[in-house]
Amino acid sequence: MFSLASKHDDPNAKLAWSERIGYGTGGFAFNMINGIIGSFLTIYFTSTVGLNAGIIATIFAVSKVFDGISDVIVGRMVDRTKSKLGKGRSWLLRMCIPFAVTTMLLFFVPQNFPEMAQYVYIFLMYNIVNAICLTGMLVPYYSMISLLTANPYERGFIGNLQHIFQTLGNVVINSTFVTLLGIFTDSTETIYTQRAFTITMLIYCIAMVVITFFCVFSTKERVHSTDDENANDQKAENAGREAGTWETVKALLQNKYWVIVTIASFVVFFVVIMYAMGNVYYCQYVLYDMGQYGWVSNSISIAQFAIMFVTPAFMKKFGKTAVYEAGMVVMGLGFLGFAVLGGSSTIVMIVCNVLKGCGVGMAGGMALGMVADTITYGTKKTGIDTVGLGNAGVSAAQKIGLGLGTAVFGWVLNGAGYDGSLDAKGIAQPESVSTAINFMYNWLPFIMVIAMFVIMFIMYHCERDLKKMEAAE
Repeated sequence: MFSLASKHDDPNAKLAWSERIGYGTGGFAFNMINGIIGSFLTIYFTSTVGLNAGIIATIFAVSKVFDGISDVIVGRMVDRTKSKLGKGRSWLLRMCIPFAVTTMLLFFVPQNFPEMAQYVYIFLMYNIVNAICLTGMLVPYYSMISLLTANPYERGFIGNLQHIFQTLGNVVINSTFVTLLGIFTDSTETIYTQRAFTITMLIYCIAMVVITFFCVFSTKERVHSTDDENANDQKAENAGREAGTWETVKALLQNKYWVIVTIASFVVFFVVIMYAMGNVYYCQYVLYDMGQYGWVSNSISIAQFAIMFVTPAFMKKFGKTAVYEAGMVVMGLGFLGFAVLGGSSTIVMIVCNVLKGCGVGMAGGMALGMVADTITYGTKKTGIDTVGLGNAGVSAAQKIGLGLGTAVFGWVLNGAGYDGSLDAKGIAQPESVSTAINFMYNWLPFIMVIAMFVIMFIMYHCERDLKKMEAAE
C-alpha cells in the first residue's frame, strides 16, 4: 500500500518529516470546513435565509447534547476498531466524503420550505454534520497522536505542528472565503447569496476530501493496546488493557489532569468562537466595513501561525504546561487591551489581535500533546487504555465550547435587538447590538481565559508527576 509514513514500527522513535506534515494536513483539512461553519454559518442562516438569530442559537445549543453523546460512542468505536489502517486512519477515510456532502447540504437550506420546515431541516443537517460526520473524523484524528508515537517529545511536536496546519486553514479561509463569495454572488447588493455559498463551499469541500486522503496515506499507527494479539512487547509497553465503557469513563473521571485539560479545551474553543464570529460581526456592525475582515481576522491567525514555529523550542526548554499557561496570559492581555483601547486606532487593534493570536498559538500548540500526556498518566495509574474515549471527551468539550459559544453569541445578539432583515433594507442595527458584540468579542473571553489560567497554575502538574512515575519504574 502506498505510504509516506516513517518506515520503522518503533513507537518511541522519531517520526519522519513526511509523516509529521502528513498528520498536520489532516488538521488543515477539517479546520477549513470547521472554520467556515464557526464563522459564517450563523450569518448564512440570518442574512441569506432570513431566519431568527435566537432560534438558530437555541438549535445550536440543543444540538450539543447529541454531539456529546456521539463523541462517547465514536470514542468507544475507535478503541474497538481493528483495521489494517489502524484505529484512527480508517475512520478518516470512511467519513471525509460524507462530511463533505452533508456540509454542502447544511449550506443549502431550501428557500421554498415554510419557515418551520427550514428550522427542522437545519436541526437535522446540523446534527448530521457535527454529531455524526465531524465527530467521526475529529475523535479518530485526535486519537492518532497517541497511536502514531509513544515518544513524549514527538507527541508534543506533532500536536504543535497540527495546530500550525489548523491555523493555516483559518488563514486560508479568512483570506479567501469572503473574496470567493464576492466572485460568485449573483447580487450587486450583498455577497451573502445562495449561489455564492453553494459554489464556494463546493470548492472547499472537494479540497478537504483530497487533503484527508493524503493524511491517511502518509501516517502509520504504531502504538497498540495490550489486548491486541499481534502487538509485541515493544509496542505494548506504553499501552494499557481495554476495558468496558463505564470502567473507562470512571478511570477518566478519576484522572484529575485529564479533567482539567478537558475543561481548558472547552474554555479555549468557547473563546475561539467568540472572536471567530466576533470578527465577522465586528467588521459588519461596529466598523461597518467588511473590507476590514481580512486584517482583523488574519492579524490573529497569522500571529497564531507564526508563534507555533518557535513553541517547540519553548516546549523543549520549559515544558508543555508552562508554554500553555503563558499562552493563556498572553491571550488574556490581548482581549483586555482590545476592550480598553481597541477603538483608539487600527494599530492598537492589530497589536491586541496579535497578542490574542500568539496566546492561542502557544496554548493550542501544546494542547494535543498535553492530552496525550494525561492519557498516559491515567494508563500508568489504572492500567486502562483510554485513548479513544479520552480523546472523545476532549473533542466533545471542544465542540461544546464551539457550539455553546455560537449559541451564546446568537442569544445575546437576539436579546440586543439584532434583526438580519434590516441589512437587506439598508437600515442600521440598534446601538445595543454594537455594545453586545464588544462584550462578547473582548470582555467575556478575557474573564474566561484568566480564570482558567489560575486553575491550571494551581492544580495542573501532569508533566512533573509523569516524570516521577517513569523514574520509579
